[in-house]
Amino acid sequence: MAKEKKLVEQITSMDVDFAQWYTDVVKKAELIDYSSVKGCMIIKPAGYAIWENIQKELDRRFKETGVENVYMPMFIPESLLEKEKDHVEGFAPEVAWVTHGGLQPLQERLCVRPTSETLFCDFYKNLIQSYRDLPKNYNQWCSVVRWEKETRPFLRSREFLWQEGHTIHATAEEAEARTLQMLNVYADFLEDELAIPVVKGQKTEKEKFAGAEATYTIEALMHDGKALQSGTSHNFGDGFAKAFDITYTDKNNQLVHPFQTSWGMTTRLIGAIIMVHGDDSGLKLPPHIAPVQAMIIPIRQQAEGVLEKANEVLAALGAKGVRARLDDSDKSPGWKFSEQEMRGIPVRIELGPKDIEAGQCVVVRRDTREKIVMALDEVAEKLPELLETIQKDMFETAKAHRDAHITDVTDYETFKDAVEHKPGFIRGMWCGDQACEDKIKEETTATSRCMPFVQERISDVCVCCGKPAKKLVFWGKAY
Repeated sequence: MAKEKKLVEQITSMDVDFAQWYTDVVKKAELIDYSSVKGCMIIKPAGYAIWENIQKELDRRFKETGVENVYMPMFIPESLLEKEKDHVEGFAPEVAWVTHGGLQPLQERLCVRPTSETLFCDFYKNLIQSYRDLPKNYNQWCSVVRWEKETRPFLRSREFLWQEGHTIHATAEEAEARTLQMLNVYADFLEDELAIPVVKGQKTEKEKFAGAEATYTIEALMHDGKALQSGTSHNFGDGFAKAFDITYTDKNNQLVHPFQTSWGMTTRLIGAIIMVHGDDSGLKLPPHIAPVQAMIIPIRQQAEGVLEKANEVLAALGAKGVRARLDDSDKSPGWKFSEQEMRGIPVRIELGPKDIEAGQCVVVRRDTREKIVMALDEVAEKLPELLETIQKDMFETAKAHRDAHITDVTDYETFKDAVEHKPGFIRGMWCGDQACEDKIKEETTATSRCMPFVQERISDVCVCCGKPAKKLVFWGKAY
């Protein structure tokens, strides 16, 4: 039917123009809308429902590790922001400033938080007195503002939603352990819930968070071969504590500085889901995170008994914990099929008079489009198992794509050729000199994504300069 065909044609093919395909998907699937504030997006119900599921599951995992939620102000006095030199220099180009309260100029400028390290430090200074007050494991769910020059829905916007964890510890060892623990929470979350495989590792000195001693990251590979930094965890050491004069009395009755960490994930994860799993028909949502896991689509719904049976199936699925809906709108079945595919709902259940007469329904997988005939009295029992199969298969598909787009190189000419002709991660050895890192970025636009925790020695020399190598690095173009 003409209208049904047009619905799918509105999405540009990802092989023709991946950037336009991405924009088409977020718009046509009604995840976002553009606002009158340049660079800021409106997250619509379909998009926000995904974020709510991400938030719910991450929050549960955080709390299992002893994290408590708090909330800090959204404004930071300029004098407070400037206390940690590296930190303020790192964020200065992106800061939005408030200069007036009503009609009156402020005595001191306030920045709209780009991140909240300084606020937490100011809070800790009065909170932490003794070793008995440690550790403090806090997290806040909020929005932050960074005045980006170029923006893109979910991936980079001037205001975005995130969580930022902030912890403070008595020893450097405890801080390092917490930093790595939260990175592993992130990695497990992406792989278990979003079906996205990741590479875990440490950022180089050039790429680490401003003010951190060390930054650890999980890197995911998108369908077009570009990397996406999907979560970071930072060990601050005692640098912020010294800058903000945070001290406590230890067990030896000595006044010492504590050690801090910070870790965060953002709404860019929704962009990752789109770019890892989506296709030319739209979204493919992993069942664990999908707001609607199954859409029941009645065929000839005006026929006697069809809607009644569809509602029975809906109730039975709900009783088994399946997030299901019934599309009883007056749109044609073909239009409903296209809409279900565009929105990425993991399965649809087709049910018409002939199906009811045969005591069955047709279940169609969004990920493979496989059609499965199920008995009506068994669908509620079998669907949860099918959803788990889809979740696993989506991860394996994404992992196979990721692994097929990793190229090992041992010299600079091969490196440049791989950047140009082989989209994906590039593994190459590095001497540790930032000059090589800068040269690679300037000449190829590829950046160091991370130094993986699992180190291999694929060559003895730096891929750029040929000098003795120190670390294996994952390189690549990135969002």
